[in-house]
Amino acid sequence: QVQLVESGGGLVQAGGSLRLSCAASGRTFSDYAMGWFRQAPGKEREFVAAITWDGGTPYYADSVKGRFTISRDNTKNTVALQMNGLTPGDTAVYYCNFLHGWRGKRPYTSWGRGTQVSVSS
Repeated sequence: QVQLVESGGGLVQAGGSLRLSCAASGRTFSDYAMGWFRQAPGKEREFVAAITWDGGTPYYADSVKGRFTISRDNTKNTVALQMNGLTPGDTAVYYCNFLHGWRGKRPYTSWGRGTQVSVSS
């Protein structure tokens, strides 16, 4: 059974930083690329960032490039998202997930509860 537990969200002022963490289980973690997604109120869930199974190739949505950094620890089955320079546009519930393919953006169907990130202006 796949389990995804996101944590680290909160309320910050614009320009601030947060570090999200995701603990994943139910699949062989090191076999999969991992990704972060977010969903703002009234909007579709969107891709934010991902990293290949070996941690060697991170890739990002244009909207967060240069501000967010994704990393993973295959010894702990965790993936993190360091978010700097936050803006109100980053306000959303953030989710992690396993991804199809080596450098894909398509998530599997099971989701965790997510973690809320709110950025005030």
